[in-house]
Amino acid sequence: MRVFTNGCFDVLHRGHVELLSYCANIGEVVVGLNSDKSVKRLKGNSRPINNQKDRKIILESIKYVSKVVIFEEDTPYELIKILKPDLIVKGGDYLSNEVVGHDLSEVRIFDTLEGYSSTATINSLLQN
Repeated sequence: MRVFTNGCFDVLHRGHVELLSYCANIGEVVVGLNSDKSVKRLKGNSRPINNQKDRKIILESIKYVSKVVIFEEDTPYELIKILKPDLIVKGGDYLSNEVVGHDLSEVRIFDTLEGYSSTATINSLLQN
């Protein structure tokens, strides 16, 4: 089974790893990675912290990940149409019917791991 998830994965944390592990327990994990330009549009000019090449290499080094594909758009809709995954997995801050691609594939929501977010990590570093 091909499992798709996506995101910026700007500052990798335990919540990301738990999500990828969950996906890997279901099938082959393909990660859609927002490009640097896409992250800037979505998160602001101070992001990404890590460039897309570094983020891709880090994700590819995780044993749960089979493939990483960078996309330029704000959403991975066109990528999902091309990849045709059996399942899309997103974190618990989404509702199934709000997930991009819910009309193209089955969607499952992975419960967000409390206390873990890239934005919170970055804000904490800036305060110290």
